[in-house]
Amino acid sequence: MSKHSSPLRLIARLDVKGENVIKGIHLEGLRKIGNPNALARRYYADGIDELIYMDVVASLYGRNNVLDIVRETARDIFVPLTVGGGMRSLDDITEALRAGADKVAINTAAITRPEFLREASQAFGSQCIVLSIEAKTESRGKWHALTDNGREHTGVDVLDWVREAEALGIGEVLLTSVDQEGTQAGFDEELVLAVRAAVQVPVIASGGAGKPDHLVSLYNATGCDAVACAALLHYEKTTVPELKHHLDAENVTVRL
Repeated sequence: MSKHSSPLRLIARLDVKGENVIKGIHLEGLRKIGNPNALARRYYADGIDELIYMDVVASLYGRNNVLDIVRETARDIFVPLTVGGGMRSLDDITEALRAGADKVAINTAAITRPEFLREASQAFGSQCIVLSIEAKTESRGKWHALTDNGREHTGVDVLDWVREAEALGIGEVLLTSVDQEGTQAGFDEELVLAVRAAVQVPVIASGGAGKPDHLVSLYNATGCDAVACAALLHYEKTTVPELKHHLDAENVTVRL
């Protein structure tokens, strides 16, 4: 696949439960990784392009606890910051942006009431609204959307849903493969390719990065716009500078 005009964005994904960054496999069996602000500062110092904070229990408890962490992070980190989990209303989005987020990721509330995406993108601008999709394979070439950090099956077809969401005004898609998430066995390239073909907005691939070559393979197969990594960075299998140099050496355009 030819080089993009814009570089592949490398994003550190921090799944937050309470005061800790956690990591699971298939969004289950969560283990503590460390302090979100310490990790965010390290990735920022290392040259990460963006950060994503996902409050993984917000939907379960009907609240978002991550905003205090966002406030602290936003004070000394100056890369785009996306916050997801429990974004149910325009007030929730306002609060997240006031805390220092640049974008919000919406999943459950959008599936419950798709019109919320239109209201949010009209109120805050499309660039601010990210559709978060937790996709699980149903059959070859068919995926369903899950909510509540992979706990709830919705029966909603991922490709139909992403097209509808784009028409409602979203600016970006955060696409998590539940099948690959935490496995460190590589991305669901077929899923990423299908979603990219379905929409014009940028797609962030998430779920499955276990080594730098997984990102090279994903980019060559799909030309995706951005990649969100968690285990690859949290477990220090590589660093941001090492990852960028590896990608650059493999002819993947990155911000060095």
